Amino acid sequence: QVQLVESGGGLVQAGGSLTLSCAASGSIFSINAANWYRQAPGKQRELVATITSGDTTHYADSVKGRFAISRDHAKNTVYLQMNSLKPEDTAVYLCNIHASITTMRARVVRWGQGTQVTVSS
Repeated sequence: QVQLVESGGGLVQAGGSLTLSCAASGSIFSINAANWYRQAPGKQRELVATITSGDTTHYADSVKGRFAISRDHAKNTVYLQMNSLKPEDTAVYLCNIHASITTMRARVVRWGQGTQVTVSS
């Protein structure tokens, strides 16, 4: 079984930085790929960043050059470094992890609980 716990959200001034963490626990063999999504009230969920099994990263145009997704395999943790934050970045951020668990190397998909990021102007 795999559970995700997100942390790092909060209130920050425009231009500031935050780092979100998504820690996976359980019988994890490997994290194969991960995504960060965000959802603001009244808006559709947006894919913000992706890191593939080959460590290739992709970003939404709205955050490109400002956000960086990374992972620490030893800690089973995925990060989203957010710089030069703007008020329009305000949203609930959710991590999504594709992982292989130790039992029969089964592949599972899990979502974090979400963490609020609020950027004030």
